[in-house]
Order: sequence, then structure tokens, then C-alpha cells
Amino acid sequence: MVVSSRRQSTCDEVAAQVRASGGKALGLACHVGDWDAIPHFVESVVNEYGRIDILVNNAGINPAVPTLNDVTLDLWRKVFSVNVEGPMRMSQCVAPVMRDHDGGSIINVGSMEGYYSSNPVSVVYAASKAALHNLTKSMANLWASWRVRANLLCPGPFATEMLAEAERVAPGALTLLADMNPQHRIADLSEIVGPALYLASDASSFVTGDDITVSGGMRK
Repeated sequence: MVVSSRRQSTCDEVAAQVRASGGKALGLACHVGDWDAIPHFVESVVNEYGRIDILVNNAGINPAVPTLNDVTLDLWRKVFSVNVEGPMRMSQCVAPVMRDHDGGSIINVGSMEGYYSSNPVSVVYAASKAALHNLTKSMANLWASWRVRANLLCPGPFATEMLAEAERVAPGALTLLADMNPQHRIADLSEIVGPALYLASDASSFVTGDDITVSGGMRK
């Protein structure tokens, strides 16, 4: 496993946790918002392991703004650079590697916000996730002949740093999200593990271009 994030210290910390649980992991920093850095990152991974079987595009940012009226061009471009261009570029570089080694699985982490924006402070984030949803289907169609699957994993409200930031900017946001959920709660991070493992494994070998929601019953 290769753990990647913007900061090397974060990569090393998570990789150490994986190794402590009995797995093998390498921490390797890469900023997915840097278009030109991604090919070098993929090359480093291939040099280390020889192949890539699974890619999880999980990086995402959600700089909260009070309303759509407050969105700036710089903020819009920053969010789309990380949330859309990053997964596109990473997948673009990884898919040929998968093709040369009997295929693989790409998991793009979307959001229920990509279907409808229920939180006014997340309008740019929601737009970027909607774009990622459509992009995933294009990946699946394009790379099906390579035996490269591309699917979308769409979480509802989970207890993440991103939600904590939304609560800081708009107090009451967490309560609102929990109240809107059929289960009336915010999910624990452990509850995303099973669906992610399914998409990564051969159990989903005939699943591509699809989206799996882990949302506590929220409707698309």
C-alpha cells in the first residue's frame, strides 16, 4: 500500500499505523492539485512495487463560504483543481499501468452533495463532486476494454475534519445534517470500510461506472 497526501509527515503517520496493524505501507507525498507532480508520483510507485492494482482518489477540499454570492474565482479554481482535476490526472496516469498488469480498480470518493447541495456553505464542493460523478462514468466507459474499473463511492455525513470545518464556519451545520439524515446521525469513519473493500476487490469484478452510496438512507 502507498499512502499519499500533501504532507510527508501525514503520509508517514498513516503508513506507520498500517504497518503496526501487520500490513505493508509506504508513505509518499504528492499534491494532487499539482498537475505536473502526479506523473512523477506514479512513476515512483511503479518503481517501488512494479504495478498498481487499486487507486483510491480520496483527496478533497471544501473551503466553506457563507453563500454562493461569496464564491471567488480563486476559490472555485482551487476546489476544482483538487477535487476534479486531481482524480482525473491521477487516474489518467495510473490506468495505463493497470492495463499493462491485467486491469485494476479505481475508486473515486464522491459525496451525496454531488447529487444535491443541502448545505449552503458547500456549494462549490457540491459542484465539484457532481463533476467527479460524471467523470467517473466516462473513465469506466473509456477503460473498460483495459479491464480497468472505475466506480464512485458516495458518503453521506461522516465525522471528518471537513465537517468540523463546516461547523466552525456555520455553527449548527452538523445538527442540520444529522436531522436531515433518515438515521438522524453522523456516521463513524469505520462505516465506509466495507463498501470500499467491496469496490477494491474481485467481488465487484462486473461493477464499473456505478455509484455506491453510504448515506444512512439519503436519497439521490
